[in-house]
Amino acid sequence: MGIGNRIKEARNNLNYTQEDLATILGVTKGAVANYENETSHPKEPIMYKLIEALHVDANYLFQDCVKLPKEVNDITLSEYECIKKYRTLDDSGKEHIEYELNREIMRVSELYEKNKLIEEFRNADLISSSFDPGTRIINYYYRLASAGTGQILFDSPPTKRIEIPDIQIYKKADYAIGVNGNSMEPTYKDGDTLLVEMTDRIEIGEIGIFSVNNECFVKKLGYEELISLNPKCENIPLNETAHCMGRVIGKL
Repeated sequence: MGIGNRIKEARNNLNYTQEDLATILGVTKGAVANYENETSHPKEPIMYKLIEALHVDANYLFQDCVKLPKEVNDITLSEYECIKKYRTLDDSGKEHIEYELNREIMRVSELYEKNKLIEEFRNADLISSSFDPGTRIINYYYRLASAGTGQILFDSPPTKRIEIPDIQIYKKADYAIGVNGNSMEPTYKDGDTLLVEMTDRIEIGEIGIFSVNNECFVKKLGYEELISLNPKCENIPLNETAHCMGRVIGKL
């Protein structure tokens, strides 16, 4: 696909006619037709107007003209397709994508720092290749946090003590709790053990442990409801009985 077809594709994506585009560019309809048929090419000032009018960049228009290494070209096209999909989402969809993207950026950053620390120890001959960062003990609650219909809460649920790795990404974990159900898939699945920071307040968009009508849920906090990540599952409306029991910082 040459630059002419790219111009035509972008014009059609905006539902512009050749005459519409010609008016924006200050040229004739025949000139636009020539650009698309590649019988002539837009001069530099018109090219700048084209990029602005079609809401594209030079990479998009010239990607078939410049011979890039295959892996670079694939990455560029893949990223462009992701951007196009993102732009079709409503505000709620964009908020969810941005939240998950930030979570993944944090996860990768924390993993990088952890591996970097381990590598520094190894290079200093302070630890062996079987590095054990040590462990610490926290409470594990038998009563599961529901990712489904909810679990009844007790004032003093039975607990046991479990060991977790004593690493930076788990430093804020005050207790652990199990998951029952599939409403938070694919992030958290039935049977997962969640690590929770004890707090009674979290931000909109964060995932926490909540009590509503004396039932326990793991959900994403919305404005007036607790949100299920699995689109097949219903959200839980917030009411005067609702309170936060902690922020989920990850899973074991």
